[in-house]
Amino acid sequence: MTNEERRPHRLLVTGGAGFIGSNFTRYWCDRYPEDRVVVLDALTYAGNRDNLSGLEDRSNFRFVRGDICDRALVDSLLAEEQIDTVAHFAAESHVDRSILGPGAFIQTNVVGTFTLLEAFRHHYNTLETGRFLHVSTDEVYGSLEPNDPAFSETTPYAPNSPYSASKAGSDHLARAYYHTYQLPTLITNCSNNYGAYHFPEKLIPLMCINILLGKPLPVYGDGQNVRDWLYVVDHCSALDTVIHRGKPGETYNVGGNNEVKNIDLVRMLCGLMDEMASDLPVRPSESLITFVKDRPGHDRRYAIDATKIKTELGWQPSVTVEEGLRKTVEWYLTHQDWWKPLLSDEYQAYYAKVYGG
Repeated sequence: MTNEERRPHRLLVTGGAGFIGSNFTRYWCDRYPEDRVVVLDALTYAGNRDNLSGLEDRSNFRFVRGDICDRALVDSLLAEEQIDTVAHFAAESHVDRSILGPGAFIQTNVVGTFTLLEAFRHHYNTLETGRFLHVSTDEVYGSLEPNDPAFSETTPYAPNSPYSASKAGSDHLARAYYHTYQLPTLITNCSNNYGAYHFPEKLIPLMCINILLGKPLPVYGDGQNVRDWLYVVDHCSALDTVIHRGKPGETYNVGGNNEVKNIDLVRMLCGLMDEMASDLPVRPSESLITFVKDRPGHDRRYAIDATKIKTELGWQPSVTVEEGLRKTVEWYLTHQDWWKPLLSDEYQAYYAKVYGG
């Protein structure tokens, strides 16, 4: 389908000032300039208006600061903006923070998703057509052994952290609203994303920033935990595909076909930083690697089988982990004015609590 053949959409993007949400918002505004895009974000610690810089002067873009649990606000936005498509990213998403304080994860991820679904269910009666995209995680499936087959859409749920349990609950709600109310929900479960605008607490930006600052690179346990890495722009193209061609009521797993051990990923980042950064305080960067006490309930391996989205919708990732990491390192090197203000006292206190100093 070409842009000329499609009808304009009116999107509500929840969590659109966060990492994946802001990348998706930028992607969508660039690809579909005829669409109306409304971002709703509470601007918690990981939400950042600067992630949307350059968009807010566009006539078809609107930013609203607010909570997805605020039913009156959600109702008013859906009606006022005549929203026909919800792209739901808003979530508490960091496992370490869910271990320290699970309550916020239940409130945002479960109650917030319920609030959105209920609001859209009543609003949907006014629409000719619509979509509710619920963006979730592969962590709902639990942990894999080294030789286990990758997660598919039929893998039983087995969440092991408060974060993944809260996302599993929100997935079940989205599925139930399709089967009970025929609400056109779509669920995507993705592997670990990386790229621009990623809050410094997550592994890849954490390593890049600590290398630039000459600080230790904390690696949990023995570093042998395996993750599948998905470049965030590839993820955005997958979500575009699901919104336009996905079948309501279905779940689609989105992966990068890039399984890497954590310690190998850190070493790749060290090599790139040594090559690309001219004035590092410590060389070689690998000398900064420090093994720390393992995370409680740390899942050993995640891997995504993305056969369904490839065969049914024609999507597959285009960026290798080597290409994506190089682009990501370049972004953090050239956007220090973006990440330095995020290293606040609150962030430093959280860092000390998790890594011990």
